[in-house]
Amino acid sequence: MFVEKDGDPSALLGRNLTIGLLDHVGKAIVTGVYDNKPFPTEAQLADQYRVSRSVTREAVKMLTAKGLLTARPRQGTVIQATLHWNLLDKDVLRWLLERKFSLQLLRQFTELRVSIEPKGAELAANNATYNDLQRMKAAFDRMVLADGGEGDPTEADINFHVSILYASGNPFYYQFQEMIRTALMTSISFTTRVNGVTPNIVAHENIMKAIFDRDPRRAYDAMHLIVNDVLMVIYEQEAQNKLKA
Repeated sequence: MFVEKDGDPSALLGRNLTIGLLDHVGKAIVTGVYDNKPFPTEAQLADQYRVSRSVTREAVKMLTAKGLLTARPRQGTVIQATLHWNLLDKDVLRWLLERKFSLQLLRQFTELRVSIEPKGAELAANNATYNDLQRMKAAFDRMVLADGGEGDPTEADINFHVSILYASGNPFYYQFQEMIRTALMTSISFTTRVNGVTPNIVAHENIMKAIFDRDPRRAYDAMHLIVNDVLMVIYEQEAQNKLKA
């Protein structure tokens, strides 16, 4: 399942064995390595990775806290259904990126985005401080540079969207940043592959201008247009896939 280094599986885990084991096993769970097979006992994991039972126990506790595992009477530790995973946890989101591409997952990400980001932009138009606006402008300027070949367009786009969540003035919206990052990384790759679409600089500038103008309705509509366009591409692709099935 995993490649050993110098014959010692624990060498794969890095200096912090607990965090390393958490990452390896968590990724294995999320990417389906244990699908249709029983999850190993703590003793089996300890033997497989050649780590102590205390290290294994702590990693399993952390995976349980993330909603991936649960202990059941007479069944031992079992993998939870995806519905119970903490899908806003940054580790879980990172492991989801390792899975085989799922159009359904991308649709679910985008359906959440379309309900969060437009409202976040509306709130930013009302609540953004001077520093928030400067952060947003700097993120937009990086998008422009990246569009011209200077920098990573995906990372620049993500930073712009996150800057708006931050400018909303609502800490609960900012807590969605890891989910938005993961969703954008997936959706930008998808839309570029499907129809060659890259981040629309003018459309993003329209969002920023509406926020700078303190126009909540315009900010909402401008953000909704961007995210909903992605959702429409996904719906169209799903319809095509059904016709081919």
